[in-house]
Amino acid sequence: MSAPAVVLRDVACRYGPVPALERVSLAVERGAFVGLVGPNGSGKTTVLRAIAGLVAPERGTVLLDGQPVAELSARQLATRVAFVPQHADGGFGFTVHEIVLMGRAPHLAPLAREGEADLAQAREAMERTRTWHLRRRRLDELSGGERQRVLLARALAQGGEVLLLDEPTAHLDLRFQLQAMALAAEAQRAGRTVLVALHDLNLAALFCPWLVLLHRGRVVAAGPPAEVLTPARVREVYGVEVEVRLHPATGRPALTVLGQGVAEPAEK
Repeated sequence: MSAPAVVLRDVACRYGPVPALERVSLAVERGAFVGLVGPNGSGKTTVLRAIAGLVAPERGTVLLDGQPVAELSARQLATRVAFVPQHADGGFGFTVHEIVLMGRAPHLAPLAREGEADLAQAREAMERTRTWHLRRRRLDELSGGERQRVLLARALAQGGEVLLLDEPTAHLDLRFQLQAMALAAEAQRAGRTVLVALHDLNLAALFCPWLVLLHRGRVVAAGPPAEVLTPARVREVYGVEVEVRLHPATGRPALTVLGQGVAEPAEK
C-alpha cells in the first residue's frame, strides 16, 4: 500500500510569538480533493505553507510521499508541489506570459530556456484559465481577480503531484469562482492531489468530497461535508446560527445563515 501523498504529524507552527498551528495531524491520500475551512486565523494558510516548505514547523513533521519536506531542496519541492497564494507578491514588472512561464522553471536545466513543450503547457494553462488574452499585459496592470487567475495558470503550467490553493476564489466574480474550483477538480481527476483553503462553506461543500475544519490552529473535524458542516459545529467554530439542508440539485449540504444571530465562538 502506497504512502499518503501528504502527512502532517503533530505539527506546530508560529509566527514570532503568535501560534498558528498547534499539534495538527492529518493524512491526505494520493489523488484526494480536500478543502480546508475555518475562520480567519484558524491555520488554513499555514497548513498549505508548511506543505509547500514555506514555513518550518517548530515541532512535528511534514511528509511528502513519505519524505520529510525539510529534507527536500527548493527545486525538488517546486517540481512536485505547486502553490497558489492568496496574493501576488512581486513579479509586477513581468508580463502575464512571463509569470506563467515561471511555473516551468523548476523543470528546466540551469540557464536553459523554455522549449516548445513548455510554451505549449503555458498556453494551455492560460487558455483554461481564460488569461491568454492578457499575455502581453503586466501583472500590475490587472485587477485582483485577473491576477488570481494568472497565479492559477502558473500553477497549472508548473504541474507536479500536489496542487495547493490558498483562497483561489478571492477577488473572483461568481462565474470565475466556479471555474477556478472546476479547474481544481479537473486537476484532481487528472491524478493530482489537491488541497484548497476556502472561506465559502457552500463552495467547499459543493466541490470538495472531504473537508478539514480548523479552529484556533487545531483540527476540530474532518470528513465528508455533511458530517463536518453541522449547525452545532458551525455555531461552535464561527459563532453563527445556520440551517443546513441537502441541495435538491446537487445532494450536497447547503448552508443558510439565520438572521444576524452571531454568538462568540466557544473558548477552548
